Order: sequence, then structure tokens, then C-alpha cells
Amino acid sequence: MANLIPLALLGVIYVFLFLPQQRKAKAHRALVASLGEGDEVFLECGIHGFIGATEDNVIWLEVADGVELKVNRASVAARIEDPEPAAVSD
Repeated sequence: MANLIPLALLGVIYVFLFLPQQRKAKAHRALVASLGEGDEVFLECGIHGFIGATEDNVIWLEVADGVELKVNRASVAARIEDPEPAAVSD
């Protein structure tokens, strides 16, 4: 019985600390792998832009007309999805 309490505590710590972090990392890897030209993204530092070209671990991010930044794929925080069209109410 004395050995059961520490094992249960380790199980609770694993479920509440490690599993959510692993899920978040898996979702980020899937996002980074699915990036393509024309996607609107923002970086962890807050820069927004459109992907102009992709290489192995590098993307070229167009932040303004004629201004491109060379950034690491892993620095992409999220893809910006087009908002749903607003329903017109009469």
C-alpha cells in the first residue's frame, strides 16, 4: 500500500503535465509540416505575413510588398484561417 501512493502520484503528474505538452508539440509539428505557399501565418515573435516560398527548414515570409524575411519553419506559431463570412440579417 505504501508503494501505491507514489506510483499514483507519478501517474497523476504524467497525465496533467506531460500528456498536454506532448499533444501540443504533436499539433505544432503537424502545423509546420502542412505549411505551403500562400498560407497566412504569424510567428512566435508576432510578425504576420504570407508564405512566399518554402525550403527544407526555411520559409520566405512576405510581410509587405517587396519585403521578404527568411525564417525558420519552427518559428511559425499558427496559420491564420479566413474568417467565416458574416451572415447578413434582414
